[in-house]
Formats: sequence, C-alpha cells, structure tokens
Amino acid sequence: MTQSSTPLIRCRWVNEDPLYIRYHDEEWGVPVHDDRKWFELLTLEGAQAGLSWYTVLRKRDRYREVMDGFDPARVAEYDSEKIESLMQDTGIIRNRMKLESTVKNAKAFLRVQKEFGSFDAYMWTFVSGEPMIGNRVRPEDVPAKTEISDRLSKDLKKRGFGFVGSTICYALMQASGMVDDHLVNCFRSESSCRQSG
Repeated sequence: MTQSSTPLIRCRWVNEDPLYIRYHDEEWGVPVHDDRKWFELLTLEGAQAGLSWYTVLRKRDRYREVMDGFDPARVAEYDSEKIESLMQDTGIIRNRMKLESTVKNAKAFLRVQKEFGSFDAYMWTFVSGEPMIGNRVRPEDVPAKTEISDRLSKDLKKRGFGFVGSTICYALMQASGMVDDHLVNCFRSESSCRQSG
C-alpha cells in the first residue's frame, strides 16, 4: 500500500503548466549572481510590461536563441537590420520600443559592469548584499513596488536604461532573489523551510 503524499503548497499565482511550476519551484526568488542571467531577467521583465510573466516565460527559449543567449556585449551591437529581423519573429514579443530598449540597455549594462566590476555587484548594493524576506501571508500583501524599487528604478533610468519603472524593478528584485516574496505557507518560503528544517 502506497502512502499518499501531501501536495506541495505553492504561491497562488502559479498555474498548472509544468513550465510555470518549475519556474516557481526552481528559479523565482533564488538569488542570482550571474551577469548573463541578470541581463536575461532585465530584458524579459521589460518585455513583460503590459503582459503576464507566463506569456513571457513561454517565449523565453526563443528569446535565448535569437538574442545570442542574452550576451549583453553582442546585443549592444544590434543594428536596425537586426531589430527588423526580430520584429518578424513570432516566437518573441514584437514590440519595437521594447526591442530598441534592449539594445540601449545592453550598452548601459556594459557601462555598469565597467564601473562596478559586475552588474551583480551593482544590483545587490540596493539590499546590502542580502535577500530581503517578505514574510507575506496573502497575495494582496505583496506590494507592486517599494521604496527600494523606486530608488533602483531612478538610478537605472539615470544610467540610461529603459523599461525599468518601479513595478518592473520590483518584479526583477523578486525574480532574482533580492527579495523573497514566496507566501509564508508556500513550500519555497524561508519560513516554511525553517519549520521543516
């Protein structure tokens, strides 16, 4: 006789798609320290503006293919001909402003790397190098933006980045693990891990 296992409790925004479940379980809220991954997240969070993250996530593999694996040095070299070819690709979000902003962001990203040694070093200064634990009980407790995301947004804009409003910046902070906003009853939250550990 097999023992029935209790189903895992996840944050309520996750749907039944294995792709989305895997993203929630293995990526969302896990601290990022790789610059290529940072540029990917920055690009995809910007692409999400006005859309759902689920829509963007389903297109992520195609983005990786057509954007040189999110290599900022290569993306910084994209010209109008490359933008036109991307505009014809149905596998990504075909928004000219977002695509042009990605090239602009790649150039700004390289400048930040030069100044701070890595984009990662720059980003983590906003939370003093340690993830902030949200301890949110209900989905409505999770903010759309915070004072820190306001500061990050302002600084990124000053450095020449586009599609980096405070709400996008907060989503970036959540995705990259700068802030852990898994709900307290989610099996991935810090409090759940402490209780089961």
